[in-house]
Amino acid sequence: MINQKKQKQVNDYVLLFSAGSAVGTLFLWAASYIFPEGDIVEGRRVFENIPKYLQYGFYLLSASSVFISGYLFSLRAKNWARGTSEKRKTSLTSKIKNFFDGILMRTVLRFRAAGLMHSMIYVGFLGLFAGTITLEIHHLMPPSLKFLQGTTYFIYSFSLEIASLIYLFGIAWALFRRIFGTEFRIKTKTKMDDYLTLGLLAFMGLSGLTTEAGRIIVEGFPEYEKWSFVGYFIADILPIENGVLFHRTSWILHVISFFVFLISLPQSKLRHIITSPVNMFLSPKDRPKGAMKDIGNLLEADDIDSVGVEVIENFSWKQLVDLDACTVCGRCTSVCPANLTGKPLDPREIILKVGQVMSESGSPPVPATVSTPIDLHVKTSNVFERITAEELWACTSCRACDEVCPVNIEILDKILDMRRHLALMASDFPSELGKAYVAMENSSNPWGASQNDRMKWSEGLEFDVPMLEDENKEDFEYLYWVGCAGAFDDRNVPVTKAVATLLKRAGVSYAVLGPKEVCTGDSARRTGNEFVFQQLAIQNIENMNNLNVQKIITQCPHCFNTIANEYPQLGGNFEVIHHSQLLTELVQSGKIEVGTSEDPYVITYHDSCYLGRHNDIYTAPREILGSIGGIEVREMKRQGTNSFCCGAGGGRMWMEESTGKKVNIERSEEAIETGADEVAVACPFCYIMMDDGVKELGRGESIKVRDVSLILLDNLKKD
Repeated sequence: MINQKKQKQVNDYVLLFSAGSAVGTLFLWAASYIFPEGDIVEGRRVFENIPKYLQYGFYLLSASSVFISGYLFSLRAKNWARGTSEKRKTSLTSKIKNFFDGILMRTVLRFRAAGLMHSMIYVGFLGLFAGTITLEIHHLMPPSLKFLQGTTYFIYSFSLEIASLIYLFGIAWALFRRIFGTEFRIKTKTKMDDYLTLGLLAFMGLSGLTTEAGRIIVEGFPEYEKWSFVGYFIADILPIENGVLFHRTSWILHVISFFVFLISLPQSKLRHIITSPVNMFLSPKDRPKGAMKDIGNLLEADDIDSVGVEVIENFSWKQLVDLDACTVCGRCTSVCPANLTGKPLDPREIILKVGQVMSESGSPPVPATVSTPIDLHVKTSNVFERITAEELWACTSCRACDEVCPVNIEILDKILDMRRHLALMASDFPSELGKAYVAMENSSNPWGASQNDRMKWSEGLEFDVPMLEDENKEDFEYLYWVGCAGAFDDRNVPVTKAVATLLKRAGVSYAVLGPKEVCTGDSARRTGNEFVFQQLAIQNIENMNNLNVQKIITQCPHCFNTIANEYPQLGGNFEVIHHSQLLTELVQSGKIEVGTSEDPYVITYHDSCYLGRHNDIYTAPREILGSIGGIEVREMKRQGTNSFCCGAGGGRMWMEESTGKKVNIERSEEAIETGADEVAVACPFCYIMMDDGVKELGRGESIKVRDVSLILLDNLKKD
């Protein structure tokens, strides 16, 4: 309750800060009269050629603009306080690091052209702003301590000219990208708002230079002002007869442009200058990035009014801050596999649409990030006024959007929270999912297979696979979690056998649950059915806790992610390792000896989203392949953190794909382009999707798709 109260007062703190800043501005005005200006030698006299009444107006309007800007920001902060509480018990160090990543442009600089362009505007603006602050400090000093004279002033002037050029060149580059650029993500969202914003920024810079030029004319072109080389050049070429009028007019226009900038800052996309670093400071969370938000044990709840997100007030305060931090850069859209293959989902639109609902349903309403036609305005805080179910169900939960966002907006969380409402409260989900839900409830697996067949995969092995029981629970180091695909899918059963054989060969002590193993519930949770997920998860957790399970091996990244990152929310704390990680350790320790392929060939590796972006496991599968002699590993053009999804995540494994190009076809084409003879995978869903994709493209005979464990087993050192 205490935290919630503080969150609801955040707008009051913003308002208090703005009032303090306005008072501080007036204090500077008063402080400027403490000491006389004195004589300035080879330097600038502050407010040169500016009458007293204009100086008074400057300070009064400055204080007013600062307060108005802060007040308008407080209205936005009032919207954030509409969200539910969300505890983020993270270290201050991680928050500060993220904050500096933002203000130092580190995340934006990951993208060379855009990063450099933004940095030029940002660095130039900061340089000019620092120059203004420095001038005001100089202004407040007693005559004996005035420092902007002589050599110091020369360096100061020269530095500001450089900052001006960098700033203006950056703005010109930004305009060029929007007018003549070909990047779809930019062209689709460039509106008159952007041109007006960039025009305002450009006018601020240009009017500053013309004001400087006017001052140089009034001063009679002193020699030392040549260090202000841009302003001096402008003054020299302008046919100005009345330098006093020109200087005052330029100064007034420059000052007005800055006031307009301050007031438009919270009202336009420009606010990301403030909100993005703030959002990055707040972004660290105590749950793993692969885990969905914990909403408590629904099976023990007495009264449930709503699950998931339907209205703005259902989002957490941090999710609402996200909405005002968006820079509309479209990087999320540019990497979304659903969007790139013609599906209705656009991650940027999700943020902008939900942001519009938040903004326009506020009290009072505030401008949305991007202007929309009047007929698209909303009347309530219901997010489904602007978001369609088709958009949300197209998501593969690959997390590419979150990974690429330069300001740490959590897009996937919002999609999955809205899915929870659709699945549980509105019963609005694809019919194929209904079949999967029924299978998971009745058969404990989405395949609908009998639990009695859980051990059929072990038939034909030359050794017995032990099952974990009460009487032998202390005898084994690992529980081998086979998973539903590993037990029931024809393509993945050989993977299970290969992993079991390799573990046996390496002398790893393990057992399996057999019929006592039920689905982890990943697909149910990612599609919003929290009830089915918790039913399955609690059954597994109670079973494993009773058997004193501590270490688990999984071959499915989805099982890995769910058990490692989400079961702790329900009391299941286990040490989980993916089979590629354990096999890599066994190879490196010499417990598994690797040989050389008899027939050298080329392999390309497909990154699993739930192994990679959700859990940062990229090297282990590659190290397995790299340890085999005679094999060339050739990367696809999109790999690692930039890898492209297979299309099965987020429950899409159980849904039909009838719109646009199939995601697995897009990825399979990319694999084929490498010229590889084999596609290596480390996920049963990826195995199915990539194998189907290669076959659908008519390359099933020439290109094999196999799990890294099968490839390793085929290339062991001969005895």
